[in-house]
Amino acid sequence: MAENRQRAVFRIRGLTKHYPMGEVTVEALRGIDLDFYESELVVLLGPSGSGKSTLLNIIGGLDTATDGEVLFRGQNLTHATERELTLYRRHHVGFVFQFYNLIPSLTAIENVAVVTDIARHPMPPAEALEMVGLSGRLDHFPAQLSGGEQQRIAIARAIAKRPEVLLCDEPTGALDSATGVVVLEALERANRELGTFTALITHNADIAGMAHRVFRLRDGQVADQSVNTTRVAPHDIEW
Repeated sequence: MAENRQRAVFRIRGLTKHYPMGEVTVEALRGIDLDFYESELVVLLGPSGSGKSTLLNIIGGLDTATDGEVLFRGQNLTHATERELTLYRRHHVGFVFQFYNLIPSLTAIENVAVVTDIARHPMPPAEALEMVGLSGRLDHFPAQLSGGEQQRIAIARAIAKRPEVLLCDEPTGALDSATGVVVLEALERANRELGTFTALITHNADIAGMAHRVFRLRDGQVADQSVNTTRVAPHDIEW
């Protein structure tokens, strides 16, 4: 990733997030400094409550920081209005969660078209589904598909608008290992072919082998980060 070091997608400085819980204040993030780069695939590891999802939600524009600065290509998300954050999410960010959030009454291709209809420069829905290996399932409804296939539709929906940022929170958490590998292959292909910065939260430390860089969070801080000089292909990951 050395060639991309000068092209930061995110520049994060002093990122802090506090949640008031009655008389107690929970410090979800405590002064995080990070840079994320174009075409990078990063994995975020850490126990529950370490701040992984909070970090992802803030850089995805779903939440706002208490203090610090998050720059997306120079745009300060920390001071953005609700409308600016909505436009940022719509045009620049794709999300993949543990649960697929598909519309049951729509087919696979219709679920993807929900996003492409409002995107600036989308790929055709059928092309997005082909990228995740579902070209033979275009007219199937979610109930007719396996969990792994539904998750791949969710990935197709996320990448169809050609986002600069793809944020994945436990995308294999509800899947068995064989199905999870297929989902990881779809994410890796999207990262490689579209050049999309991709961040993946997981509790499975073995998945970290497919990343360019790995960040371990603990108690709202980055406890450790490492670079994979040799990356592991998804089908070689042992669960």
